[in-house]
Amino acid sequence: MAVYVDDARIPWRGRRWSHMVADRPEELYAAAGRLGLRREWAQDRGRTLHYDLPEQLRALAIEHGVADPVHWRELARRRLERRSGSP
Repeated sequence: MAVYVDDARIPWRGRRWSHMVADRPEELYAAAGRLGLRREWAQDRGRTLHYDLPEQLRALAIEHGVADPVHWRELARRRLERRSGSP
């Protein structure tokens, strides 16, 4: 599996939000579809393509095997490696 959800749990509008990312866009869109998320809700804004997930969807993604949990620092490390061209 190449879809991940971090544990950022950033507070916003009364909820806590995390990020779901994938190694390839197709994997991310497929995972989002399994969670009932629309493709146009994906965010890119010059950074890593991702979906913001509220806590309940984060838990559902993990419980149903849609995404593997990772620490937010691990996700940041992977993003830096990808930008620098490291494996």
